[in-house]
Amino acid sequence: MKKIIYTLALAVTFWSCKTGSAGAAKKNTVDVNINLTDVKDDKVLVTVTAPEIKTDEVIYSIPKTVPGTYSTDNYGKYSDDFKAYDAKGTALTVKRIDDNSWSISNAKTLQKVTYLVGDTFDTEKGTGFGNDDVFSPAGTNINAGVNFMVNTHGFVGYFQDKLNVPYKVTITHPETLWGATSMTDEDASKTSDVFTTPRYAVLVENPIMYSKPDYTTFNVNGMDILIAVYSPTGKFTAESITPEMKTMMTAQKNFLGKVNATKKYTVLLYLSSMAKDDAHGFGALEHPTATTVVLPESMPKEKLVESMKDVVSHEFFHIVTPLTVHSKEIQYFDYNAPKMSEHLWMYEGVTEYFANLFQINQGLINESEFYTRIADKIQQSKSLNDTMSFTVMSANVLEQPYKDQYLNVYQKGALIGMCIDIIIREKSNGERGILDLMHKLSNEYGIEKPFNDNELFAKITELTYPEVGEFLKTYVQGTTPIPYDVYLAKVGVTKSMEKKAGPIFLKGQTPYISIDKQTKEITVRPDIEPNEFFRNLNLKGGDIIVSVNSKPYSLTNIYDLITESENWKENDPITLEIKRGGAAQTIKGTVKLPSEETETFKATDASKDKLRNAWLKG
Repeated sequence: MKKIIYTLALAVTFWSCKTGSAGAAKKNTVDVNINLTDVKDDKVLVTVTAPEIKTDEVIYSIPKTVPGTYSTDNYGKYSDDFKAYDAKGTALTVKRIDDNSWSISNAKTLQKVTYLVGDTFDTEKGTGFGNDDVFSPAGTNINAGVNFMVNTHGFVGYFQDKLNVPYKVTITHPETLWGATSMTDEDASKTSDVFTTPRYAVLVENPIMYSKPDYTTFNVNGMDILIAVYSPTGKFTAESITPEMKTMMTAQKNFLGKVNATKKYTVLLYLSSMAKDDAHGFGALEHPTATTVVLPESMPKEKLVESMKDVVSHEFFHIVTPLTVHSKEIQYFDYNAPKMSEHLWMYEGVTEYFANLFQINQGLINESEFYTRIADKIQQSKSLNDTMSFTVMSANVLEQPYKDQYLNVYQKGALIGMCIDIIIREKSNGERGILDLMHKLSNEYGIEKPFNDNELFAKITELTYPEVGEFLKTYVQGTTPIPYDVYLAKVGVTKSMEKKAGPIFLKGQTPYISIDKQTKEITVRPDIEPNEFFRNLNLKGGDIIVSVNSKPYSLTNIYDLITESENWKENDPITLEIKRGGAAQTIKGTVKLPSEETETFKATDASKDKLRNAWLKG
């Protein structure tokens, strides 16, 4: 999973500164019917025909947590009107145990259960951070006749002790909608899809997005890729982003080489309208052969493609870990009483490191850009708890205070991967790196052979060097902050300062503008020193920004203003309509980008060129 905090997240602070037949014979299969045709009150009917139940009581559960999210989301609370019937259609006694589970009496006679599922997108209040929202890429959408985001864990549950029973899922849908997925539709009908999986866990890992057909397919080194897009206004199409995606995924396959043998991969891109009842949690969630991505449709194409490159590459590299290399906690995942693994530094951290390393390795970014990313991660990691044991945090990530430190998996987690990579490069004279380690771990374990959580460090040490084991013990299991300068110096890289353009409407986490809650107007804040952009246009505290370059702005589309400003260039002409003291004014001028001195890194030791090149290009 990768979560993205977009600047819209700060907008909330602006105004405070913020059916199936019942007569089938019993069989050892769970038959599911999801009716996407008859949507009532924004809810979908799910009918589940039970396998043979040999106990007097059975529990049916929808997941509390699913792999890759590292959060408690209680997907069952979006389902109601749960009923159970025997073969004659007589209702059985049902008791709701908690948000996610129902107990069914006289279970030996159980024929089917039915319930209504509501979607999670409608309930989102923010960005998925610091609240109880379901992270959008793991959520569900029900927009009758237009779009259904079927993350299967939100629609389909499992009977107690029946997780390993085969599933047959039939989805009836409008003829105008097509379901994009990595699963194979076994029904030729244009209004019904049938998917079968050997067990529940495989079903959960296969999302489906129904919308008007908009997709492309291509092949990369033997792997079939499907890109499917839902864009509410049609601003983006699958075809419009495919060239960049093909370039990126080709580079990823080249980088991984023999480590990856995936034959099919699907990218489901849902673009949010940013309406009150639409998705607000941006990022992506990985699956073995698919990625679900949610981003705002208002993004400029350049930013959209850049975001896709970052989040999809991250999710794709999850093929290595945890989808191939993982612990028993993941292999035997308990959807309603999950036990978390200690090794988020590897599952998310090494994955995020690969998502950046492959770009410099394959020439998609230059050395300077790569060092800037490393510097940003160091800075952001230090804003979190830099002395918290990463293994302790990982094992307890569903609880406080560890839950609040989860974002460090993308920062310090990636930096842990970098340091291990450098150690292995140094000790092997540049011949091997962390990718080689992950390949060895893949061979040692694999999709069906998990490791014991407490044995991983010893195995890594055995496959690499004592210095790697000492690093893991001191800086990952231990509480000592990592001296990044020491490790970067091994490859001839040292600290450097650079001046670069910063965001126009934000200084760190502080916005230069606020929003009037009643009028929804955007106002220049009088209580903060203006930056070069505001000074150059003589904008003053209290000025109301009505429009920019003839486009009106208010609370309803403030995200457009922020994202579009990221594409403004120095000395671009700009025209603002403002209100000052109640009087309308027009301001014409040029863009002056605020600059800031930031810490980065650069190569300074030529004697380490060979090792550094092996690290970045090997």
